[in-house]
Order: sequence, then C-alpha cells, then structure tokens
Amino acid sequence: MPNTITFEEQELMSIYNASGTREGLIRDLSEMRGYLGSEDQELQVITDSALEKLRCMTDADFAALDLSSIL
Repeated sequence: MPNTITFEEQELMSIYNASGTREGLIRDLSEMRGYLGSEDQELQVITDSALEKLRCMTDADFAALDLSSIL
C-alpha cells in the first residue's frame, strides 16, 4: 500500500467502520466530515487524509487493514 496509515487515521477509521466495507467507511467519514466546524481543524485534516488514502486503496488493501479499535 503506497500511503501508510497513521495511528490517528487508523483510530478514526476504527470508530467509523460500522459497515465493514471501504465504500461504507468512505461514506460514513464523508458524512461526519460535513458536521465538523472551524474549531475542528485537526480532525478535518486527519479525516481528509484518511479519505484520500481510502479512495486510493483497493478493497483487498482495505480488507488487510486491522481496524479493530484499541480504545
């Protein structure tokens, strides 16, 4: 996978991965992104980066990710 997933991106993906699919996660993160305000700039950056990486990866790459939350 060309883009390494950061710890913060992995945690964000774990939280929003209810569907268990790459497309579902993209949809859910995009929806959440729409609710962020100007005070959430750090979360916006992390979300945008995660979305970009999800859009560039294949479903097989996604299936290989460990998105079990460690929270």
